[in-house]
Amino acid sequence: MSKPSAAAAPEGVFAIVHSRYNAEIVQSLVQAARDTLRRRGVPERNIRVTEVPGAWELPLAAAYLADEEEVVAVIALGCVVRGQTRHFEHVADECARGLMTVQLESGVPVANGVLAVEAYEHAQERAGGRLGNKGEECALAALAMAKLATER
Repeated sequence: MSKPSAAAAPEGVFAIVHSRYNAEIVQSLVQAARDTLRRRGVPERNIRVTEVPGAWELPLAAAYLADEEEVVAVIALGCVVRGQTRHFEHVADECARGLMTVQLESGVPVANGVLAVEAYEHAQERAGGRLGNKGEECALAALAMAKLATER
């Protein structure tokens, strides 16, 4: 499959919302998403980055951003690492459910790049390690879905 040209990027704002927890991992995801959007023709002025405290807050922030007329896609990035309690499951599952709800209710694509991992090392593998970078994957998905939305 060939890569779309830089001119293929839809007009509008691509909003990246990310959590503050596990900052080293999340910043790698954010940088990869930004770089990918720019490489695909999205001007820097059309990339908006917003930080929230944690993954729990991502769906509400995504909803706020999706309500803004110029936003054509939201990219949600975060990292939740399993601990000794069930809190991990509550946060990761409800974050995913919330992000899905936002995209279905708003009609604005929301790419879910919230890593839910068993160990920090697993997050490293998905944030630029041997398994690629989920930030890049989410940016590509956001571009594809924003293009689809503008063509309907």
